[in-house]
Amino acid sequence: MLILNKIITALLLFLIRAYQLIISPILGSNCRFAPTCSEYAMESLKSHGLIKGLFLIIKRIGKCHPWGGHGYDPIPNKIEKK
Repeated sequence: MLILNKIITALLLFLIRAYQLIISPILGSNCRFAPTCSEYAMESLKSHGLIKGLFLIIKRIGKCHPWGGHGYDPIPNKIEKK
């Protein structure tokens, strides 16, 4: 299961990076937040892993609409288990 999580995470990171390099320049900057939603997604996956990272990404994208928030919205710190 751990290997599958790493493979899926790597695939998602690749797709996000491809979006940043290929699609984003064509569409232009439309994100209401800093860091951008794609940067937020990459950092969420890297720092929190697949499950928590996906939860944070979905939560962030859900806020990205004309009546949602805007401005600085950092990735939450990872809480270390004792």
